[in-house]
Amino acid sequence: MAARPPGGGETDEPEAIEFGIAALDARLDEAEVSFPATAAELRDAIGSQEIPYDVRGRSLTLANALDRVPQQKFENETAFLNALYPVFDEARREERGVLSSLRDALPF
Repeated sequence: MAARPPGGGETDEPEAIEFGIAALDARLDEAEVSFPATAAELRDAIGSQEIPYDVRGRSLTLANALDRVPQQKFENETAFLNALYPVFDEARREERGVLSSLRDALPF
């Protein structure tokens, strides 16, 4: 049987850390961006905001991420997020060192 955590679960701390596409999606909701949208419109709306791409808090700006995507117009939010997903995934992989890769390969 499990016990409930003390305090009744009422805290100001976030329950999860958002990064990558989830963090970008939250920024889109806050900026109230409408689609279809161009890369220039998205840069104007939230381009300077830092978007974390891993749990350690490393981030890149939306403007920097958009520079890595050849597409300049996005018909809807899903198309936009799908276009940016590889950028955040690549950034995560680039930051991983040899030790991190070995640690992930070990069974314990």
